[in-house]
Order: sequence, then structure tokens, then C-alpha cells
Amino acid sequence: MTPKQRVLTALAHQEPDRVPWGEHFIDYNVYEDVLGRETFVHAKFKETEAWWDGRREEIVASYKRDLVDLTLALEHDVLAVPLVTAKGQEPQRMKQVDENTWEENGYTYRISATTHDLCIYKRPSEPYPVPTLESLQEQIDQVDAEGVPAPDESAWEVVRHVRGVLGETHFLVSFAGDIGFPGFGYGDGEFYLNTALHPELHAKLTELAAKRAIAGMKYYAEQGLDGVMGAADYGSSSSLLANPRIMEQHMAYWMKAIADEVHRLGMKYLKHSCGCNWEALPYFVAAGYDAYEGIQISAGMDMKDLKRLYGDQLALWGGVTNENLILGTPERVQADALYALRYGAPGGGFIYGATHSLAVGTKPENLAMMKQMLDEYGVYPLRIPEGMGMAPGFPAPVTLPERFR
Repeated sequence: MTPKQRVLTALAHQEPDRVPWGEHFIDYNVYEDVLGRETFVHAKFKETEAWWDGRREEIVASYKRDLVDLTLALEHDVLAVPLVTAKGQEPQRMKQVDENTWEENGYTYRISATTHDLCIYKRPSEPYPVPTLESLQEQIDQVDAEGVPAPDESAWEVVRHVRGVLGETHFLVSFAGDIGFPGFGYGDGEFYLNTALHPELHAKLTELAAKRAIAGMKYYAEQGLDGVMGAADYGSSSSLLANPRIMEQHMAYWMKAIADEVHRLGMKYLKHSCGCNWEALPYFVAAGYDAYEGIQISAGMDMKDLKRLYGDQLALWGGVTNENLILGTPERVQADALYALRYGAPGGGFIYGATHSLAVGTKPENLAMMKQMLDEYGVYPLRIPEGMGMAPGFPAPVTLPERFR
């Protein structure tokens, strides 16, 4: 089978020749460890500075070369290809305060020692302005009448290159519009507080976001992509981030409408969502999502329970914990991998991957073990020795909610 056939077979809940593998995001250090050269792909502050310095052509060339080379080196079947900043729209340099601090539009940023990226350190002190029902309706009416603008042609530069090289053989996706909980604010605290303070805005905020997402899907289909990924996080480490009634009353209809449009255009809809999503999963299924990625066992999303409850309705994508890839040992990665393969892979409907991404700090020896386990035990029919893979290397700290048992 080709990698594309392998993924499509898995998404159809059938067993391909082997379990497909892919990641929705891979940080630059993995590229450099595997390929043995520097890269600008997801290179955090190094990439940001290159944009500020006007090095767009170098950045785009790196993405074109390195996305393809890493996919082939790791033998991935799925490749998430990003749009790039369009020509003439490059970000301008922020005001530098000191060696590690920058300011822009009332925000203060500092470089994270963990992620190597600019992160928000301080937000504007004044409260975020509350939108009105009238202003939201005006924006909805505009989308209904005019749609949304197409991305600049140069934004598709990397997508088109990768499609030309791997489009016939590999399953290609890009991130596209999605809806989260209907809030607003300068930060997560203000955002989620406003979901409680302004319930009168829930319907309009959701409708606007959903209609923008739906209107933009045609542009992805025109690029010949196999699927799109929606990315909205609904869960914390122990529960949903907001009242699940909001999802039922305002979001469920539009979640399905977005997925329906993606399917009408001939693409698959794959959902990235971190956190504890047990209360959200029935809506993922009802919406008709093809796959759920970002299966965070550290938030209680156990592969064994997921497969038992939803494995015949939703393809599951993940398995090896970020905690072990970054902080653990090869033995713990082995346990994660075999647990995911033992319980997630039977019958198809499973894509191998990390529980979030191959992130900064991923140890080369742990990534090597992750690949080794797939090579040795990810071939159908599965033959995982008795006693191996009976427990993950990172135990779930949150138990399955009672109503799902």
C-alpha cells in the first residue's frame, strides 16, 4: 500500500498492511536531530527573527525541503503542511526591551526556556471590549454575502511544492477553520470568564466563527489536499474548559455543519483537541469527524477506553506520550507504544503518533524507540507478545467518568 492508501484504509475502520504514522506538528529540534542540519521549520524564535530580518525565501525553501525529507526519513504516512506567511505580509520586528523581552500592541513577550519561542508575559491591562449582538450580526451578514477572502497565492507555496512531490503517495492535510467555546478576551482567564458573563453572545459568536470556517474550506479543496485539521482545545487536564451545555446548545450544530462541508468537498475532517475530552466526544461522533488526534492520556484519555467506546465510530490518532518522549526513557516509550498498538490498532481506525506532537525536548533515543516499536509490532495482523503493552508508560491520572463506564 502507499502511505495515502494506508491512511484511507485506517480511516475507513479497516486494517491496512501496517499501522499508519503521522504527527500534526513537529518542532525544529526533531528535524535537526534526524536530518543532521539546521532548519527553519517550526523553529520558534529562530524562525521569528528570520521573518523579521526579511529572509522569507530562505524560510520557505527550508520548509519545502525539510518537510519532505523528514517525512521520508521517518516513513510517515500523514503530513501536515502549513500555509506560510504571504509575500508582503511578513511580520515586523517588535520593540526590544532587553535581551529576552519584546513589546507590541500592549503585550510583553519573553523567550521561553522550555519551548524556545516568544511567549506572552504580560497582557494589556484594560479589559477587552465586549462585542455587541448588532456588530456580530453585521459580520455574519457580510460572510453570508461575500464569503471570506482567499489566502494570497504565495501562502500556498509550500503546500503546492509538497503536493507536487508527495501528493500521489502521501496523505496531506492542512490546518483550517474551526470553532472553540464562544468567548473573547485578552487571555484564557478573561476568555472563559466571558463565556459565563455573556451567554447572550454565545449563539452569534459561534455562528460567525463557523460560517467563516465553512466559507474558507473550498480554498483547501482547490489545493488538492486529502483532509483538513480543525484545532480547538475544549479540555483542561481534568474536565472541559467550559460548561458542556454550551457545546450542546450552540456548538454541536455548527461542528456538524463544518464537517459536512469538508466531506462535501471530498476531504476528510481530522480533529486536534488536547485535554480531557470525554464530555466532548459524543459531539465529535455526531459531527461525523473522521479522526480524533491529541489523545492526551495525562488528561485521562486512555486508548483502551476510547477504542472500546468510540473505536467503531471515530478513528483514533496518537498513543506515545509527550511526557515520556521528552522526560522519559526508551523503556517508557516502548510501553506507551505497545499499549497504543495493542488496544488502538485492532480492526483499523487507528493512526500512530504522539499524544500531542514531536515537541522541543524530544530525545532522539526515545523517538528511535517510537519508530522501532511501529516497525516491529505495527504490521497487520498484529503480533504483540503476550504480556507486553498491557499498561502505558505514563498512567492516566484521571479516571473514566462514571457515565462512560
